[in-house]
Parts: sequence; structure tokens; C-alpha cells
Amino acid sequence: MSARRIDRLRLVSLSLMVFAAIGSGCREDRTASSTAPAAVLSGNVTMDGSSTLFPVSRTMAEAFASANPGVKIAVTESGTGGGFRRLCAGEVDLIGASRPINGAEQELCRSHKIEFLELPVAFDAVTVVTNPKNTFVSCLTVVELKTIWSPAAENKVTRWNQVRASFPPQPLSLYGPGKDSGTFDYFTLAVNGTESSSRGDYTKSEDDTVLVNGVAADDNALGYFGASYYLSNANKLRLVAVDSGSGCVAPSAETVLDGKYQLLSRPLFVYAASMAAARPEVKAFVRYYLSPENSPKVQSVGYVPLPPAALLTVGRRLEKHVSGSAFGAHGSVLGLTPDVFQDDERIKNALVR
Repeated sequence: MSARRIDRLRLVSLSLMVFAAIGSGCREDRTASSTAPAAVLSGNVTMDGSSTLFPVSRTMAEAFASANPGVKIAVTESGTGGGFRRLCAGEVDLIGASRPINGAEQELCRSHKIEFLELPVAFDAVTVVTNPKNTFVSCLTVVELKTIWSPAAENKVTRWNQVRASFPPQPLSLYGPGKDSGTFDYFTLAVNGTESSSRGDYTKSEDDTVLVNGVAADDNALGYFGASYYLSNANKLRLVAVDSGSGCVAPSAETVLDGKYQLLSRPLFVYAASMAAARPEVKAFVRYYLSPENSPKVQSVGYVPLPPAALLTVGRRLEKHVSGSAFGAHGSVLGLTPDVFQDDERIKNALVR
């Protein structure tokens, strides 16, 4: 065989080896691509706000962090009002809120050039409770609640028989949220007719655990807070039903969904700073929070999940990065039910009503 023939064969053989190597590399790349794990999340997420939503947020954060150990989530509670101040100052990524953002808070966010996403996540039933040793109160009318909690009652309505003549003349001790609480805003609007209008001579705290312990230790106590705090302490509290005109109704998932406890049931929200929501770890956590698959976690702490269709609608707001509030500057809003959040048009109609 001539030297030229041998060289030609060597060149063909070398070319085949090169193409084989390239093909093999391509196959390896395709295989690696198809089996590559999802990007590992890392970073820090900060969340503050409502003590009402705190048990849900803590549960969600613990479960998410367990599945994503590279993400550290710090959840604190300073009340809805305190949370909005921190969000609008750019101090936290997320807050929990037990009412919509109000006009003053929106202006504060604008002044700091902070845009936000408003994301309804669940419903709560504001729950009225007494000490278990109180055997004479099983139900109170809204009129009686107003007799107790109106500004005019301060230093005047101090005994139970002033609320209802058949009650004993025992001292009346009151426990409730402070002015930074969205529960305070909502309850005062529902009962007294004006948000933040209340007597001031009561034991107040933005920490609902403080209120629970106060009522549990005081035989003459009456208090109110989110349903989760009652359910986790039912052995040391006594539930009080509320009559808003159609008979005594106790708070429950059923009475929230069918509207029978509507006067004292309200939506709960997560608000996200828009810039924070663009970060992968923050967005992934909020997606997790909004997933219908995680609704049992909301139920486990005593709240009512939004219907799956509503959660999917809210999830689209997150994915499309829709900023601003659907509630204008209303702050607390009465008369909403979970199905309202299936689309923005229902929210608008509810606000008009």
C-alpha cells in the first residue's frame, strides 16, 4: 500500500474519531441537561406584620425552609400597622396583614418609592372569648359589644350587669389588640362603626399570646383576637357566639364560608415589596404560600383557605407582578367572603355594595 494511501486512511480514521467524540459530547450534554437538578435556592427572606397571620407564616416558613435549606426566613410580628411601616420603609421583603393597606400607608410607600404586591391568602374569624369560669355569657349581640367597646364606655361601663341586666355585677376586665393591630382596626369598624374608634381603658397588646394569657388568668375577662389563638388555647378560654341580627353564630370554617359570621370574618393578606418579589428565593416562598396544595397548613392553624380558583387568581397576580391594591384606600372592609377573590371584578362589586 502506497504511503499516500496510508495517509489518506489515517486522515479518514482521525476524522471519524473527531466526529464520534463530538457526537458523544452532544449526547452527554443533552443527557446532563435533561437530568440537571433545579437551581438550588439560597438567600434570606424577611417577613413582619400581623400577629393574626403569624402562625400561618411561621408554619409556611418552616416547611419551605426544610425543603430549601439554603433559604433563611425570619418571621416576626409587630402588628399590621407596624408591618406596613417597615414594608414602606424598605426594611422587610414581606408582611402579613389582617386588613388591606390604607391611604396613609399607601402614601408612605409612595414617598419611599416602594411598590408592592397585594396577595390575599386566607380568611379569619375574629373571635370573642371569656375566661372559662364565666358561665353566664354564651352569646353577645353586636349592640352589647358596642356597649362594651365604644369610646363612650370608657371608665363608665365597668361591670357585667351594665352590659345586660341579667348578668351579675362583677367587674368587667377587657383585653384586646393595640392600635398597630389590623384586628383592632377591623373589630372597631365592625362593632363601633368607625375604624380605630374604641375605649382606651383596657389591657392592650399587638401580641395575641399576651391577650390569651390575660383572659385565661382573669375570671372577669372579655377579649377578642384571631381564631387561631382561640383554637390553640381552647382549653383555657371560653368561646362567645355573636348575634349580628340573625341569632347567635359561633365562628367556624362553615360560618365564614356561608357568610353567617360575616360581620367578624375578614381576609388575611401577604404584601410583598415589588423589588423583593423579583428575587428567586422570595418569589419561590410566596408561590409556596399561595399553592392550593398547602391549604391544609392554613387550616391546621385555624384559618379558612381561599378556594383553589381564588388562590390561582392571586398566584397570577404574583407571576405578572401586578402592583398596587384592589381596595383603593379603604383599609378595613366589611362583608367580604372567600369567593370574592376569584377575580378583581368581584372585589370591586363587593366594595360598591
